[in-house]
Amino acid sequence: MPEPADTVVITGRVRTLDRLGTVAEAVAVRGTQVLATGSAADMRELAGPRTHIVELAGATVVPGFNDVHAHMEREGLKRIRPSLADCRSVADIKRLIANLAAKASPGAWIVTMPLGEPPFFYDGVTGLAEGRPPDRHDLDEVAPDNPVCIPGLFGNWGTPPGYTCLNSRALEVNGVTRETAPSVSGIEILKDQAGEPTGVIVERNPRPMVEFDVLRAVPRFTRAERLTGLRESMRLYNAVGTTSIYEGHGCTAETIGLYRELHEKGELTVRAGLVVSPAWADVEEAAVAMRDWLAHARGAGIGDDGLNLSGVHLAFGGDPCMADVARRDLPNSGWSGFVEQANDPDMFEALCRLLARHDLRLNTIVSDRLADVVAILERVAADHPIAGRRWVIQHIGKTDRRTLERLARLGVLVTTIPVYFVWKGNYDLTDGANVTPMRTMIDLGLAPSAATDNIPYNPGFTLWTMCERVRRDGAVLGPAERIGRDEALAAMTVAGAPLTFDEERKGRLDTGWLADLAVLDIDPLTAGSDDLKTLASRLTMVGGAIVHRQT
Repeated sequence: MPEPADTVVITGRVRTLDRLGTVAEAVAVRGTQVLATGSAADMRELAGPRTHIVELAGATVVPGFNDVHAHMEREGLKRIRPSLADCRSVADIKRLIANLAAKASPGAWIVTMPLGEPPFFYDGVTGLAEGRPPDRHDLDEVAPDNPVCIPGLFGNWGTPPGYTCLNSRALEVNGVTRETAPSVSGIEILKDQAGEPTGVIVERNPRPMVEFDVLRAVPRFTRAERLTGLRESMRLYNAVGTTSIYEGHGCTAETIGLYRELHEKGELTVRAGLVVSPAWADVEEAAVAMRDWLAHARGAGIGDDGLNLSGVHLAFGGDPCMADVARRDLPNSGWSGFVEQANDPDMFEALCRLLARHDLRLNTIVSDRLADVVAILERVAADHPIAGRRWVIQHIGKTDRRTLERLARLGVLVTTIPVYFVWKGNYDLTDGANVTPMRTMIDLGLAPSAATDNIPYNPGFTLWTMCERVRRDGAVLGPAERIGRDEALAAMTVAGAPLTFDEERKGRLDTGWLADLAVLDIDPLTAGSDDLKTLASRLTMVGGAIVHRQT
């Protein structure tokens, strides 16, 4: 007699996403794999005396979400520093800082989250009654003995500018005076009428550089804080049904080390596919690194079901000064978790040729320059065929059908960030059909997978964006590029499996496939549009183990 199931989950609706689109009533799990799906009665027949029967009437089971551009490590970090979310005035901020100062020893740093309310931080300054950020005089009044830093927002959350606020002690410790001149463009140290710093630094860069360039004394996240943050991030991602991530933007050596440590301790509750974020400064240094140090990242890489490392991220474009300043501050990477790069088209092509020669997968972000990248990859592919080698094109923003047709012929993988471009991108409605055109991508056979980019991390918000294509102001951007609920769900589950070479074992609920599943509070194929945005998981399983259960 065959071994009984370890767990049977019965909800009445199991969207298996198998190749027939089967909708079952229950799923049985044995070990790390799906044993079977079918009727509740049939699955009960597979139970033994020790089988755990989970009955959640009204819920919907789907394969666990695979967030293919997750930046997962950030979410938990947001919980480490004090939040200003409830502050509606400079006076509120002063009260919060005063309370923190009362608990801090003299001279100890006070570092908070940015101004504004998470997860978007759009109302950082405009949401304050005074219509201005606190300056050094405001902060000196409540924390004269402690350096205080309210950092500017991280560009992915809201939109620049960001406002970093410092008191006099913080300015002094960082050596910021009337003569201080940032080396990075886009940073402005505000001055009073006497020419002295006001304590407010305005930054217009999409990713904040002021920490790397001017504020070298502000405490960085410690390794222990990053580890704590990653543990919290996994808990939060599991709670919305995410069971796998892919970090195609690349990870610093420190970040990879955190995942490795948790994996060795058996604490990873999200399967992680990681990509190297290199710190080389030029092609010559890159050539040595690829030849001598990155053998473990070649081809399918190294690792197992829980943690895999494969490929390299290369930036297309970037500011050389920013990249240089950020590299000098390593291992600190601020909020990003990756190494800043700057590659002009010639350098990018030279690096792509090196990757092809050394069997290292390219991961690159194209945003609105897909045509330029496609032209380079066409030239590279003429000498070093890349079709089927799992090179990854990410973050497609504004493009056109002709360029996508050329991309499809290259045989690469495609990931998208619909929230970043469609909801948040503020593109003109006349360009709507060319902004992250998921309908066209699917029709061309590109099989795009989709990701949250941690803005926000709930996959439901991304599902909603793909299906409704509503901008932040409520206007619909390119309605012809809407996709169906079933296509959107596939983009966030099975479509991402090839990124980690798992397309025959992850992303569906079928016999022998990995038992990664989410028991959702709604049916994502039939729920109301607004309900999608805040979906939650009542129970999440990774490899047959329950990693989240709603209380």
